[in-house]
Amino acid sequence: MRDLIRINEPQIGREEIEAVTTVLKSGVLSNKTGAGSKVLEFERIFASFIGVKHAVAVSSGTAALHAALLACDVKPGDEVLIPSFTIAGTATPVLLCGARPTFCDIDPATYCVSSDAMENAIGRKTRVMFVVHTYGLPCDMDPILELARRRGITVIEDACQAHGAIYKKRKVGSLGELGCFSFSFGRNMTTGEGGMVTTNDDELANALRSIRTHGEERPYWITRLGSNYRMTEVAAAIGTAQLAKLPANLQRRRENAEFMRTQLTSSDKLELPTETEDRVHSWNMYTLSVKGANAGKRNKIVDRLRNKNIEAEIYYETPLHLLPLYRDMFGSSRGMLPETERAARKVMQFPIHPSLGNEELSYIADNFKKIAG
Repeated sequence: MRDLIRINEPQIGREEIEAVTTVLKSGVLSNKTGAGSKVLEFERIFASFIGVKHAVAVSSGTAALHAALLACDVKPGDEVLIPSFTIAGTATPVLLCGARPTFCDIDPATYCVSSDAMENAIGRKTRVMFVVHTYGLPCDMDPILELARRRGITVIEDACQAHGAIYKKRKVGSLGELGCFSFSFGRNMTTGEGGMVTTNDDELANALRSIRTHGEERPYWITRLGSNYRMTEVAAAIGTAQLAKLPANLQRRRENAEFMRTQLTSSDKLELPTETEDRVHSWNMYTLSVKGANAGKRNKIVDRLRNKNIEAEIYYETPLHLLPLYRDMFGSSRGMLPETERAARKVMQFPIHPSLGNEELSYIADNFKKIAG
């Protein structure tokens, strides 16, 4: 039996091991302000990579989103626009602020949130737009940013899957007031768990540094609501090594995505992922669907691929507005977001991570074509 081909695989090597060993030998594993020497180094090079003034390291992608909302003073009663076609960690921080998530539909061609849907959802209490670069493909940001400017709304980018993705020659995470990244194990770069918030705004950056340390302005002097969202020195050391490898790993993902396209493009039954000239994908996941397939057929295809030791996945089988928590809290129901619900019934994801060569990719493609028919 072939070894399991995982949906994603961290690219860990000698550099990460040596970086961690150096930190362990130093005896300084963390810093009470969250700004140890390794964290500061990681923040500096990550800010340079994204093309922003500030990068503030935190303990997870969810922490990054929550800290960003707190920095924007989102309070109970405020509303945050958010796509329903995303991971639960995008919406949880909204609830943690006491605010209300207002779910928006997606563009069926990209699976990213629709600017028209956001405009239609704006209400009197809307404070923030959460814009998710789904699967690593940038949203069409210009109409979203223009809408936000006209209506006085803050834009926070959820770039947790989109390290290195580019919109019109600018990296995602540099387009809105704030950008949020995850370094979880399934991302294009990882620190095990970890996150980063990027911004060009000095006041927001200062607020974020306070928020990640319980809201302290100086040691033990708390002036705002915060939490323990500090990144460890160990995680930052891994992140610095990972960031150095990211450009090469992104290129390898791109090559694997292109190879997969060449293997599957002859079928007129498939909807394959695409890029546009002004949007560069980071290929965190390779997402496709079988035309006309329902959820039952899609699920059978995924199960049969798993039986072949191919770790196919479904992101996201249930949109957020149909999860029990949000149905119970807000009375959301099926039929509210037709494009989101249609996508949830048909999408599936394949591995294209940098460890895979053409032989493994051909094995995935060949089995998929046989199973999908």
